[in-house]
Amino acid sequence: MLPPGPTPIPFLGNLLQVRIDAIFQSFLKLQKKYGSVFTVYFGPRPVVVLYGHEAVKEALVDQADDFSGRGEMPTIEKNFQGHGLALSNGERWKVLRRFSLAILRNLGMGKRTIEERIQEEAGYLLEEIHKVKGAPIDPTFYLSRTVSNVICSIVFGKRFDYEDKCFQNLMKMINETFVEMSKPWAQLYDMFWGVMQYFPGSHNHLYDLIEELKDFIASRVKLNEASFDPSNPRDFIDCFLIRMYQDKSNPNTEFNLKNLVLTTLNLFFAGTETVSSTLRYGFLLMMKYPEVEAKVLEEINQVIGSHRKPAVEDRAKMPYTDAVIHEIQRLTDIVPLGVPHNVIRDTHFRGYFLPKGTDVYPLIGSVLRDPKYFRYPDAFYPQHFLDEQGRFKKNDAFVAFSS
Repeated sequence: MLPPGPTPIPFLGNLLQVRIDAIFQSFLKLQKKYGSVFTVYFGPRPVVVLYGHEAVKEALVDQADDFSGRGEMPTIEKNFQGHGLALSNGERWKVLRRFSLAILRNLGMGKRTIEERIQEEAGYLLEEIHKVKGAPIDPTFYLSRTVSNVICSIVFGKRFDYEDKCFQNLMKMINETFVEMSKPWAQLYDMFWGVMQYFPGSHNHLYDLIEELKDFIASRVKLNEASFDPSNPRDFIDCFLIRMYQDKSNPNTEFNLKNLVLTTLNLFFAGTETVSSTLRYGFLLMMKYPEVEAKVLEEINQVIGSHRKPAVEDRAKMPYTDAVIHEIQRLTDIVPLGVPHNVIRDTHFRGYFLPKGTDVYPLIGSVLRDPKYFRYPDAFYPQHFLDEQGRFKKNDAFVAFSS
């Protein structure tokens, strides 16, 4: 049988217990009554919720294969239809993930080349900030454009000027998409999509936004194809095109235009908003805690100084700054609900039975604020990642963004 949980109402499920404008907070309240593994109903659909580090680890690490499916996300499934990297399952997901990781490494991820690209883009960001001459600014789009340009250099082989209208429109669409996805209406649609798909609402605007993003990426693919040289791939799109041409006689290949466009879009979604939001919260926390900011600045001046660019190799010499960055990621908790998973077979978990196809929500926010692993879970406390000698220490419960 499924884990315990509040009794659902026919059709409505647990709508009375789960507020669509505060789903995570509702889950925290239910956890106090039902424990670290419980079931809620999104309409007629049961969802198993995992709370805390132990429960999430047991499912996603110890029984990783059982829980390896991607859960339902009806708000965007109409756009993706099981294609691309993020929303695919089974063999398609394995093939696209393996290929994407290999290509990203070849293009410099984790290497000196991407570090140089980030340093260059950071320079452009500083130029833009200097232009305002100390006037108050909203850093949202400054940071989004900076992060997105690093992704653009990998995916498209070029960066965009910050004033480029096409680039600005891309950033606007990505931002709007995340705003729409976070609205209560979108959460309601996820619960009752079988009925709501036939009615007007913001879910239709979300669909249109993602279609526009797909069209933008498809247009960039056409530009690449027009100047494509298989012997000299310039970016992720070129590498994917090479594989498409190699597999063109295979009717079952996963290397097709749809997967190219949607995997590229996944890379933008995965990188742009999560990283830029974390940076924005980081600035806010530095303003709120000037004593922490002062220590970070002191360490920067000691290790890097003011006459050269920071590098990855500096990290080992900057334990306090490293701890602060980790604590920013922990406390800001960009994706508290985690990414929905799905059990790919009938699964036994902690004495309960989860039928094949059951959706599972690993509450990443509950892991990042697990009091067993973080002394002050709701406070900004960089010492969570420092030992008694002031050296950086890893924390097993640190799982930034998702799991």
